[in-house]
Amino acid sequence: MNSTTPKSTPLVTKCFLLSLLLSLTIFLSFSILSHQNQNPNATNPLPHKQPPSSSSSSLRIRPGYTSYESYIQRQLNKTLNPKLRKVWTTRDWTRKINVFATFFADLKHENLISANSKALCIGARVGQEVEALKRIGVSDSVGIDLVPYPPLVIRGDFHHQPFDNDTFDFEFSNVFDHALYPEKFVGEIERTLKPGGVCVLHVALSRRADKYSANDLYSVGALKALFRRSELVRVRTVDGFGLDTEVVFRKKKTVL
Repeated sequence: MNSTTPKSTPLVTKCFLLSLLLSLTIFLSFSILSHQNQNPNATNPLPHKQPPSSSSSSLRIRPGYTSYESYIQRQLNKTLNPKLRKVWTTRDWTRKINVFATFFADLKHENLISANSKALCIGARVGQEVEALKRIGVSDSVGIDLVPYPPLVIRGDFHHQPFDNDTFDFEFSNVFDHALYPEKFVGEIERTLKPGGVCVLHVALSRRADKYSANDLYSVGALKALFRRSELVRVRTVDGFGLDTEVVFRKKKTVL
């Protein structure tokens, strides 16, 4: 008996250690899998900075986008929807041009835009707002969207406008709510506006926008905070296809 005891002890110890190692391996594997299920982006970082769940109490980024590509695809799902495009180019075409022309005529009367202005419409889809500008005499006008609609709209991402610095006298958009990165959206406007240039945004404050929106805005103050190189000119209530507020900014001629 005494001669076999010393030989059996290492075997028992080895079995115990092997069992312990196997148990730890299973436990760690299960923990990692659970963590990945709860945080699917933990081992797959986004190619772009993850948008915050809330930029402020007055401007909130909607959750649910796993990558910038998934965000772009969701926007394209709306822009390329054949039923919507048919509506935009037929039933809505003249009606929207007339409403936009009324908005722009008011701005022209206030000397915020003129026939000599070089104008850009951001997120213009099929270009009703571009056509409206041309009809009130602002002939040098163009729109950008993820999907071009020549000759009124060229391809462009409003998070990275395809234009040089200080290009436009006037920029208009009613798709601020579709910006996943509001700071980049505004930053590109201020980059491409000439000093003294005017930006007009139509936004929704009293109601939430559609399911394709990437952010929700609750106050003009949150929007004003993004325009670091511009001054707020005025705010007024409008009825713009589900958007209720018109906000006008002017880029400062000198930046301190």
